[in-house]
Amino acid sequence: LDTLREEGEDVELEDVRKAGFGNTLCVESGGPEPGVGCAGRGIITSINLLEQLGAYSEELDYVFYDVLGDVVCGGFAM
Repeated sequence: LDTLREEGEDVELEDVRKAGFGNTLCVESGGPEPGVGCAGRGIITSINLLEQLGAYSEELDYVFYDVLGDVVCGGFAM
């Protein structure tokens, strides 16, 4: 989300996705500033951005989400 705030609409997939160990593709979405926004909304924004950038169009074996379990606003549920 920091990259999206800084770059605006000019974000490329390579700006937010990095290759890790074993060529695992990694993304860290972060969240809103504490006390300012809803973490659930940040997660939804991140997933929508990844969809728009085509992150899921490649042949991926697995997609894992490590999300907050204590979202105060209740704006996100799986």
